[in-house]
Amino acid sequence: MNEMRLHDPEAFAGRVEIRTIESSLLKGNPLGDPHRRDVPVYVPPGEARDLPVVFVLTGYTGRGQSLLESHPWKASVALQYDRLVATDKAPPVLLVFPDCFTRLGGSQYVNSSAVGLYEDHVVEELVPFVDAHWSTQSGGRGVCGKSSGGFGALHLGMHHPDTFHAVASISGDCAFEHGYAHDFLPACRGLLEHGGDPQAFLTKFETDHKLKGDGHAVISLLAMAACYSPNPIAPLGFDLPVNLETGERIKDVWDRWLRFDPVVAAAAHVDALKSLKLLHLEAGKRDEFHLQFGLRILVRKLKELGVPHDHEEFEGGHFDINHRYLGVIPKLVAALRG
Repeated sequence: MNEMRLHDPEAFAGRVEIRTIESSLLKGNPLGDPHRRDVPVYVPPGEARDLPVVFVLTGYTGRGQSLLESHPWKASVALQYDRLVATDKAPPVLLVFPDCFTRLGGSQYVNSSAVGLYEDHVVEELVPFVDAHWSTQSGGRGVCGKSSGGFGALHLGMHHPDTFHAVASISGDCAFEHGYAHDFLPACRGLLEHGGDPQAFLTKFETDHKLKGDGHAVISLLAMAACYSPNPIAPLGFDLPVNLETGERIKDVWDRWLRFDPVVAAAAHVDALKSLKLLHLEAGKRDEFHLQFGLRILVRKLKELGVPHDHEEFEGGHFDINHRYLGVIPKLVAALRG
């Protein structure tokens, strides 16, 4: 499908082109999510060729289009970056905003028998799709993201260093014990009104997406389990890392989660991490999900492994930090151009 349309063409000095990709890898996915996805790409002003590319990954419950949305009182990430480029305050770059949203709120950009092949979708379909439709720099591809998107950037960088040559994580999920595990007991509590039955919760969630009280902890637990501990023969298609009656950890399932934890995964992907042109890591000093502490653990591990990286902690928490993209993207471009 080669139809191209422009997003809000009067607002940009450059432009945002939107094309639709028909994904063979997402077709027939376990959740029944669409396999046709819009691919928004920011193209800077001018006729520059051989542009570096940065894939920008959104957090849990987000999708690429959310970084195009503008409020009358504030500009989107894409429009803010365009204004910087137009005034020579940021370097030109192609920005790709993947849509990896699912019925459970996200994919973590991994492959899962319970969710779909979203890692392969990005690497094997979106990357060549972008290269085919825009003039891209050879060896000049980076990936960045916030929250779950930050995890996704780290995961893709570790597993595909020949595809993504520079990585930046903004408040990315890491040190799972500090982050996810804190929500396990609230999730157990939140399931009480559903008789302790995750399927009953999901059935209601299909028609009512309002998440009150412990609802966010519940859907997060189920979504992450679908990504990190899929099990094709389990009733839900995945295993939970916690006993819903007692709140006790189920060790073998939790161990499967930890294999995805960047703190653990780093040791298995040292060469990949060392090959990156840039590994930038940051988090807010007041992150509500404790990711500043998780990041410090990851940074300590990277130092032990001898992996070069940048570490920054900024004023702020986990929310309303999209402006951090505006500083991270130029760093990635400089590394890719260097």
